Amino acid sequence: MPNPKIVILGTGGTIAGEAAENTQGVGYRAGQISVQGLIAAVPDLPRIAAGGTGAVLDAVQLAQVDSKDMDWSVWRTLLKATAQALDDADIQALVITHGTDTLEETAWLLQAVLQPGKPVVLTCAMRPATSLQADGPQNLRDAVAVAAAGRCGVWVAAAGEVHAARQVLKAHPYRLNAMHSYEGGPCAYVEEGRVRWVVTPATACSAWPQADLQALLGRGELPWVEVLQSGAVQSARAVNALAAAGVQGLVVAGTGNATVHQQLLQALLQAREQGVMIWCTTRCLEGQVVGQSVDRGGPAADDVGEICLMDEINVQLCKAADAQALDCVLLPPSKARVAMMLQLARNS
Repeated sequence: MPNPKIVILGTGGTIAGEAAENTQGVGYRAGQISVQGLIAAVPDLPRIAAGGTGAVLDAVQLAQVDSKDMDWSVWRTLLKATAQALDDADIQALVITHGTDTLEETAWLLQAVLQPGKPVVLTCAMRPATSLQADGPQNLRDAVAVAAAGRCGVWVAAAGEVHAARQVLKAHPYRLNAMHSYEGGPCAYVEEGRVRWVVTPATACSAWPQADLQALLGRGELPWVEVLQSGAVQSARAVNALAAAGVQGLVVAGTGNATVHQQLLQALLQAREQGVMIWCTTRCLEGQVVGQSVDRGGPAADDVGEICLMDEINVQLCKAADAQALDCVLLPPSKARVAMMLQLARNS
């Protein structure tokens, strides 16, 4: 019987970046080094992968992009490759090398749609591979350790920490420990190749049915969704312009507990009457909107170890109490936008 495999999927990013000088931490070119080159920089990676199962490493270069330029074609390729790997009995786990800029969105996409029954671990770097401070090799080593540990779901391994796809955000533009999970903190730490779990994420939700997944993969593009922010001195002009241009959905990053300036609110309600999907969330970095209720069709989202009958997106969605209120989503704006694109795609 062949040994199980841990497959590393390369998509580019800073972890595969090169700079003209080894002292250079900005102004480099992302996505220059192959995934095989990244593996070669960590000599004991096969030993880490072997863990207790004897797994062997395999690698596939899916893309070479700066993640700020992540698009649907790369996401679609990644979704398809991940789904196929989850169905392959010979594959024990996946590791995905990715840029930091949109890593939180990609992690959430994979978790929301696929709800993996195997470890899927994204990793990244804040310095290019040529830097004196290159953090990519250690992050890749830690990611493989997390993959070998066998905990199902989508994880992000960076700077010795392991974050869940639902919580992780890029919180700093330069520091090596740029990835952060507000309030709850990391789910685990990787120390000398060993994974120490400190938190078990709540509620496994339902994966998309195969028919819905295939319909999503067959799309040429995702629906057009934009993020607007509510604040002082607000007007209706941005909403009106976007609605006139044909936007299909708007996520509003509201002040405080997802409150919205009255002029902006009226324009949003009018846009909703015209068929634009409108969700509201908070622009606050910590916490989530409170005082909202949702019928989750099963256990509450904080019931650890339970399985929810709904998909992950609907678990996060709170329907408006009346016609003068907005639906609220319990996600940060970047992930709420991805969730709305998926919801519109699934409903169309």
